[in-house]
Amino acid sequence: MGEYYLYFKSLHIIFVVTWFAGLFYMPRLFVYQIEASEKSSPEKEILGKQLGLMAHRLWKIITAPSMALTVIFGGLMFYINPALFRAPWMHIKLAFIALLFLYHWKTWRIHRGLQEKMYRYSSRQMRLWNEGATLILFAVVFLAVTKSTTNWLLGLGGLIGLAVLLMLGIKLYKKIQDKNPNA
Repeated sequence: MGEYYLYFKSLHIIFVVTWFAGLFYMPRLFVYQIEASEKSSPEKEILGKQLGLMAHRLWKIITAPSMALTVIFGGLMFYINPALFRAPWMHIKLAFIALLFLYHWKTWRIHRGLQEKMYRYSSRQMRLWNEGATLILFAVVFLAVTKSTTNWLLGLGGLIGLAVLLMLGIKLYKKIQDKNPNA
């Protein structure tokens, strides 16, 4: 079974990529759905229906299946190489994976709310929400590649710095949008 480890690892990485693609794009669709709900008829109904359909298909065809396949192939890697469980960096990575599952679940809840026309969030809040997956991705990739917990504080500082940069970028984008709404 050990000869299949690299195949499982390759498939795990591929489905991580497609899972994140879905998690990156879903909140963008949320932004567009919320902004479409603020338009006048018939544009509001046409855009809302199309964006809702796009989000539904993205979730059912790419995001949720990719998450399941990521877990399956990750589990097969643990089955073949149980020593991974003893690596300290893996414990931290698994904590971020737990956070990713929470992010996935909350994104699904937001999706369901939007499909039921329950707009609890602004488009700005969804732009901020969109950055959550980015932060988790950075943490997981750096842990998986470096396999190091010694630079954990430095990595945490980098994540906080990245979060600050993302927030500043969003504020700058908002200022530009406010000055020129058609940009």
